[in-house]
Amino acid sequence: MTLDFSVVTDAWQALLFGTFGTLFLAVAGMILAMIIGVLGVAILRAQRPVPSFIVNAFVEIIRNTPFLVQIYFVFFALPMAGIRLNPTTTAIVALGLNGGAYAIEIIRGGVESIPKGQTEAGLALGLHKRDVFRLIILKPAIRAIYPSLCSQFILLTLTTAICTSISAYELTSVGQRVEAETFRSFEVYFTLTGIYLVISLITMWFLAAIGRRAFNYPVR
Repeated sequence: MTLDFSVVTDAWQALLFGTFGTLFLAVAGMILAMIIGVLGVAILRAQRPVPSFIVNAFVEIIRNTPFLVQIYFVFFALPMAGIRLNPTTTAIVALGLNGGAYAIEIIRGGVESIPKGQTEAGLALGLHKRDVFRLIILKPAIRAIYPSLCSQFILLTLTTAICTSISAYELTSVGQRVEAETFRSFEVYFTLTGIYLVISLITMWFLAAIGRRAFNYPVR
C-alpha cells in the first residue's frame, strides 16, 4: 500500500474549519451542560419532591442511554412535537443535555463535600440562601471538582464526532467528506486521530492553566 498524504494537505483548510466547528460545538455544549448542572443541583438542594424527581429521572435516563440515541431523539423525534432544530443546534442541545446529566452528579458530589457548618455560618451572618449557595458552597465545590469537570469537557469534545451522524459541521464530518472524494481512508482517519489528540492535549493544558490561576489561592 502506498501512502499519499497530499490528499490531506490539499484539504487542510476544510479540516481547519472542521476543527473550529468541533471546538464550537464542544464549548457551546459544555456551557449549556454547566448551566444544567448548576440549576439541577440547586433544584435538588431545594428538596422539593416533584422537581427533584424530575432531575433525578433526567440524570438516570441520560446516563443510561447511548449518546447516539439521544441525538437521534432530539433530531428526529422532537419535530413530531413541532420542535425543529438545525443540525448544529441539535448537536449543541444534545451535547448540553448529555454533559449536563454528568455535570449534575459531579457538582452534587462537590457540594455535598462542603461541611454543613459553612452553610449554617453563612445563614447566621444574614446571607440569603441564594448567596450562601453561590459564594460559600458552589465556588469551593467547583474548586474541588474542577479536575473532574475538565475530564468531562475533554470527553464531550471527543463526543462531538458522533454529531456527524446528523450532518452537523465538525471535524469528523469534514474528514468523511474528504475520504469520500479521495478514497484515502487511512491517511484521512490517521490525520483525524492526530488532530483530536492535539485538541485534547491543548485543551488539557489550557484548562489546567485556568485552574491554576482561578483556584490556587496564595498562602500568607
